[in-house]
Amino acid sequence: MSDTHAQSVAFVRDTEIPSAPPPYAATGPVKWMRENLFATHANGALTLIALYVIWYVLSGAVPWIFNGLWNTSSLSECREVLDGTVGACFSVLTERWNQLLFGFQYPEEYYWRPTLAFLLLGVAAAPVLFFDLPRKMLAFTAIYPFVAYWLIWGGTMLTPIVAFLGVAAGAMVYKRFVTGSFALGFFGGIFAAFVVWNLGGFLISDTASDTAMLGAVPSRDLGGFMLNMMLGVTCVSLSIPIGIALALGRQSSMPLIKWICVVFIEFIRGVPLITLLFVASVMLAYFFPPESSLDLFLRVVIMITMFSGAYIAEVIRGGLAALPKGQYEAADSLGLDYAQAMRLIILPQALKISIPGIVNIAVGLFKDTTLVSVIGMFDIVGMIRGPILASTEWNGVYWELLGFASVLFFIVCYGISQYSQWLERRLATDHR
Repeated sequence: MSDTHAQSVAFVRDTEIPSAPPPYAATGPVKWMRENLFATHANGALTLIALYVIWYVLSGAVPWIFNGLWNTSSLSECREVLDGTVGACFSVLTERWNQLLFGFQYPEEYYWRPTLAFLLLGVAAAPVLFFDLPRKMLAFTAIYPFVAYWLIWGGTMLTPIVAFLGVAAGAMVYKRFVTGSFALGFFGGIFAAFVVWNLGGFLISDTASDTAMLGAVPSRDLGGFMLNMMLGVTCVSLSIPIGIALALGRQSSMPLIKWICVVFIEFIRGVPLITLLFVASVMLAYFFPPESSLDLFLRVVIMITMFSGAYIAEVIRGGLAALPKGQYEAADSLGLDYAQAMRLIILPQALKISIPGIVNIAVGLFKDTTLVSVIGMFDIVGMIRGPILASTEWNGVYWELLGFASVLFFIVCYGISQYSQWLERRLATDHR
């Protein structure tokens, strides 16, 4: 039979049948629900229970939120307006927002100063967090702590200038002598900084000029969420380099340095943070000269930084232990000294491995800043538990205030978590 005759037969097809669409149950939302929500009978039962719990919570929370009042002057007035209707009294937020954010003693005419410091924090942190930005921006990052101090606390501009010059002198001495001896460069830098600070202190006390003055605000007037942000940013920024130094010291071949670091880390990790805060509030001043009046904010920063630094040291030590021995041998084969090997080869890899642990400690530390309310510092939780709930107008308002504080903490902590995940993907820390 010829090919032409075969092609003319009616039941022989000479074109391809188009692909049929997949069944509806195998695509789209139905497929996702079958695979994720109802894959098994147990998963289906748990999904139905979870949906019921979500419905039960939202059925009470949504009317409470949407029926909320924002323009009353007291809780009793809220109840009169609601007249038995379910609704929140958000008026406490519109009435006391400034105390929740800045405390009840920070002068209202100076609110622009911590607000400006917070906005500048984003500019200063950008080149550190996102390393694709121009390195020239790091110059502002270096001077930002001194600018923020002047904005928040006020006083003469000579104080942050002298502090900056002392740090710069210490860094120059360290860079000059660290190539010969790490210990000489480290202690020489500290000595140079103290010399500049002491000379600057005499200069400030002698000049007593009103030039470039801002209204001074004592630390006892700081409060609200501003205090939580200040403690979180300051302590995390200081605890990371301290944790790196402790981790390296614990692996040192010098027995004295090693055992000092071991004892410090194990002691701090074995003591609750709230105990250290009580020590900062009551006992830490006895370790300084009698004529010195160490600020409570500084004492709390010291204790929280020590606490978080010990935990970060263990995380970084795990990252150092995860590196193969060949990395250390490679540094030796290149002729690098200890400081160069750590800075160029070992620490960059160890810190990449340690990112999840460091972020976990940073998030926990930021939330733990609310513990300062137990030693008389009026952070946002201290403001809620103290002046606001103690007032006759708002005594009895709990969910609205605590919910507002929870939202603020969630925004910051969620932002930190999302940044860490982006950084892990960018640096490929999983070694895929």
